Amino acid sequence: MAKPRVGIFDFTGCEGCELNQLNFEDQLLDILEHVDIVEWREAMDGQADELDIAFVEGSLSTPDCIRRIHEVRRKTKVLVALGACACQGGINGLKNMRPIEEVREEVYGEDKYLFPTLPALALDAVVKVDYKVRGCPMTQVEFLKVFTSLVMGKSPIEPGHAVCVECKLKENECVFEKGMICLGPITLAGCEARCTSVGQYCTGCRGLVPEPNVEAMQEILIEHGLASDEARKRLQLFNANQLEGVWG
Repeated sequence: MAKPRVGIFDFTGCEGCELNQLNFEDQLLDILEHVDIVEWREAMDGQADELDIAFVEGSLSTPDCIRRIHEVRRKTKVLVALGACACQGGINGLKNMRPIEEVREEVYGEDKYLFPTLPALALDAVVKVDYKVRGCPMTQVEFLKVFTSLVMGKSPIEPGHAVCVECKLKENECVFEKGMICLGPITLAGCEARCTSVGQYCTGCRGLVPEPNVEAMQEILIEHGLASDEARKRLQLFNANQLEGVWG
């Protein structure tokens, strides 16, 4: 039986999710035993005409990104978004909060007309995305779960509850009790509360839960010492695109 043909692609982002894949040390040989990686700019030369699975990192922020993601979508059976930028626009989405010409002027100055740009979009704003591996960067544990499911012909299951649930299951002390702030109450689970389990707070990099109560979350942040503007900035850091649709 032929191995699934896999391609790994990057768009606008830091490529941290791809680096996380290259750091699979103990699992990399097992991964290569079950698939043929036939296209991956960061690790090899060559292109493929057909793919079974495409793993895609980064947001879409230029006309060329739009062209390329359609090419990837046309030649793959399954498309998996990797990381916050691909899943919800991520930090790149912050540029959408300002006029696009103002952003171009600030970044490129008098050469701005040489660099066409668009609002930073998640992959599923342009093409169909079949599955997502969230986080900034994407977590290796979650990637392996999704990868294993796909190789076995199963559909990965994404949790619909908040990071707070995972914290409680692990019996973590709430970081709010330590004088910190945290976006765990409205952030989608699946990371096994990795940040809060080591004494850090959740930054919301995994995106928002379905129907998040953003106003209540903002009030909690303000009650715990943040100014109103700072609370909004914390909420927008990874989720500017999502908040555009739910924030009153």
